[in-house]
Parts: sequence; structure tokens; C-alpha cells
Amino acid sequence: MGAHIQVVGLGAGDPGHLTLAGWQAIQKAERLILRTQVHPTVAYLQQAGIHFETFDHLYDEASSFAELYPQMVEALMEAASAGSLVFAVPGHPCVGEKTVELLVEAASAAGVTVEIIPGLSFLEALYPLVGVDPSQGLLVLDALDLSPLDLSPRHDTVVTQVFSRPVASELKLTLMEVYPDEYPITVVRAAGVPGLEKVCAVALFELDRLSWIDHLTSVFIPAQVAAMTGERSPEAWESGQDHSDKDKEQDQDQGQGTPLNRLMEVMRCLLGPEGCPWDREQTHQSLKPYLLEEAYEVLDAIDEGNDEHLTEELGDVLLQVVFHGVIAEQRGAFAVDDVIRAITEKMLRRHPHVFADATVSGAEEVVTNWDMIKRQEKGAVPESVLGKIPASWPALQRAQKIQAKAARVGFDWPDAEGPRAKVLEEWQELLEAIERNDQAHMREELGDLLFAVVNLARFLQVHPEEALHRTVDKFVRRFQGIEGLLRQEKRSWEDCTLAQLDEYWDKVKQEERQRH
Repeated sequence: MGAHIQVVGLGAGDPGHLTLAGWQAIQKAERLILRTQVHPTVAYLQQAGIHFETFDHLYDEASSFAELYPQMVEALMEAASAGSLVFAVPGHPCVGEKTVELLVEAASAAGVTVEIIPGLSFLEALYPLVGVDPSQGLLVLDALDLSPLDLSPRHDTVVTQVFSRPVASELKLTLMEVYPDEYPITVVRAAGVPGLEKVCAVALFELDRLSWIDHLTSVFIPAQVAAMTGERSPEAWESGQDHSDKDKEQDQDQGQGTPLNRLMEVMRCLLGPEGCPWDREQTHQSLKPYLLEEAYEVLDAIDEGNDEHLTEELGDVLLQVVFHGVIAEQRGAFAVDDVIRAITEKMLRRHPHVFADATVSGAEEVVTNWDMIKRQEKGAVPESVLGKIPASWPALQRAQKIQAKAARVGFDWPDAEGPRAKVLEEWQELLEAIERNDQAHMREELGDLLFAVVNLARFLQVHPEEALHRTVDKFVRRFQGIEGLLRQEKRSWEDCTLAQLDEYWDKVKQEERQRH
């Protein structure tokens, strides 16, 4: 029989948390090594006359946990080569035990068998203390390896390894990047251990002020769930004005002051069993036109320079994002939190000149670095320079983007003279196709001309889509100006010749120029 390691969970802290299988393995162990002696159950082992070794000396010697845990694993593998052993850890071996995770990996590579013998984890002891059912969704995180991106306010969360006030202080700062300073949390020490167990509800900002925090401490953060009881009108949901004072206090306690969370809960309600029939029928595919429509309305609001209108239209775009996110959430694909987390991580990765130690000389180098990082993210498989440009984009916008992409790899004119000459060349070829009355070539040459004009626009630093939009808007204004003059003179379109309409056009044009 080859080398064999039994990993025993000592339980949450009471001798009764040891399983029968765990206790039998400890009694029969030829060699028993504890990760640490600092655990309430160890006193019971001593009283029973159990001989053991510990890794406590490594805690004093190691400069970090990243260094400590591999040292323990190395020592265990060396010990296993001399004979079978039992390695005992606090709680359950598979809950928050980085050492066990690394040990299983190392043992598998070395052909050493590892047997996991469960113990009651602190989680089972914690559930009744904080009133949580893990089947409803529970996020378990490690305070020693935590970033704001790991957090998900829509889930109940337990943070382990809060073993000192300095760790609690770091945890507090991390949580405050996502939760309000006064958000209610519950700090639990020695869950399930008679005489040591302590449960304290505090505001988040008070977390590191508790003097009794030790190696058995965890923090519970409740989910930000909307109080959606009672019947409410759509107008009330929109305004939020029908809250009683008690409801408002409850919303504040549960973090419902966060507008995005409120919007998400509204959409979950609309898409729920008792929600809106129209909303419930929608799919990613059916919503495509609305997302495009709302995006264009944002552009209109920007051109108007109307901040109130822009606020409204940006909200409509955000609604579409949340709509898609909740639909995906219902089919188990992803959630809005995943969307936000992914784009946040992408922005951090692609701005190393802000969030890391990279330096750039200007905006142009930022774009170059962005493309390089993007290629690295895609992996070793080469991707077309012109890939990922949606075919559904408006043609002018797509042409401009494709030309800009090609230019970044050097496929471009040296200056504006090249595209200018190309416009004249394509114009002449279009005229020749018109003279021949060749419909197919007219379509082709007109497309070439438009493409050449877009390229010239790029060199002139004019966005072709925006330029054409402005021209269309100008035509609409002047056409409506003619309609106004016709109404003033009580005339109709049919009453006027083309020459007369041209005169009206020139008059509207002149008045417009005088105003500007």
C-alpha cells in the first residue's frame, strides 16, 4: 500500500463536533499532525492522552500565508513518505482550508492517496445563529484573499478567517467599497462552542472596534433584498413615494437606497410569476430593437445638450441592460452582478497605466496598449484585425471602424491627399457606370464612393455617421421651415412649382444663417 494521508476535521470547536470516523482515525493514528493547537477541541485531545505534533512554529517563521501553507504541505508530503499519518484541521477539511486544497493537489501529483474525514464546520453552527438557509444562496469568502469584485450584495455572505482586528479593519475597508458604512452585519465568534460563542450585530463601520475578535471569528453580511410585500402601483414603484416611514427605515437598513439594486428588484418582480405579461414574454432576441432604439435616443439627447433628457435616456439604456441581465439570471446563465464584475475587471486590466505600474506617453499609446492587452486576453489563436466588428452596425459607422482598425496595423494612406484622390476616382467611376446605365456597377461604384468618403472623413477627423445625422437633421429643419411658410401663406405643396419651392428653401436657409 502506498503513502496515505487521512485529513480529519476537528469540528467548529466543541468535542461533539468531531465525527465518530474522525475520532477513530485520531485514536488509531501512528502520527498525528495538527495544523494548529489553537482550537478548543485540542484540549479534549490532550485530556484523552492523544499525542500530536503541530505546525504552530511555522506561523512565527513564515512572512505570509502564501508562504506558510506550501511549507505545511511540503512537510506533510515528506512525513507521508515515511509512513501513513493523520492531519487534523479546524472545522471541515473542505471549508476554508487552503492547506487541504494544496495538499490534495500535491498528493495527486505524487501518487499519494488522501482521505477526507469530515467534521462539523463553523458554517453549520453559524446558520441558526444568523437565521440563514444556505439553500437560498450563500456566498462564502476568505477575508485573507478578498477584493470588492468578489462581493455580491444580492446574496447572503459569510466572510471567514477574520482572525484579528487588523484583518477586520482591512475587511471593513473592502466591504465599504460595496456596502454603505452603516450597513448591518453580524460578527460571530466560536460558533457552536459553549462558553466561547459570541454573536454581535453591529454597523459595518464598527467592525474593527470589537476587542474580542480572534481566530474563530467570522462575519455575516445579509443580502440586499427588496421588501416587495403588499400591492403597489407602477407609479408607486417608479417614484417610491408610497413607502411608510417604517418601510423607508427598513429599506435603508437593507441597503435599498442603492438605485441599481432597486431597479433590479423591480425587473425581477415584473418578470416573476405575478409580473407583467408583456415583460415575461420578452427574450434577448425580441429586445434587440429596443436596445438599439434607446442607444440612438441617448445620442439625440447628447446633441441637444439637454442634461435632463440625457438622464432619462441613459436610464432607458440601463433598463435594457438590467432587463437582459434578469432574463439571463432566470435561465441560470449569468446575472447583472456578473456583467458589472466582468466589465470592472476588464477596465482594471486594460488600464495598467492607472491601476498598475505601466506608463504611457499619451492617448494614442493608451489605444495601442488596449489592443495589445485585448490580443493577449484572447490567447494564442490569432484573430483577424477586423474581427469583432458587428455586421449589424450602421454601414457608415462600420466602415469608419474597419478603416481605423486597418490603419492601426499600417494599412493606411500617409496623409489626406490619398483618400481625397480616391474620392475623385470613385466619383468618376460612378459617373461612367451611370452613363452606361449599368445598375449593378452603379450600386457597386456608389458603395465604393461612400467608403472612400468615410475614409476621407477619418483623415479630416469628422465622424461620418454624426456628420450625416447632422445633415439629415438640417434637411428636416429646413423642410419643416418650408411647411411653416406654406401654412403662413395658406398654400399647399401642390400649389407650388419646384422653382417656387427652391425659393422657399433659400429663404429658410437664409433665415437660419441669420439666427446663427
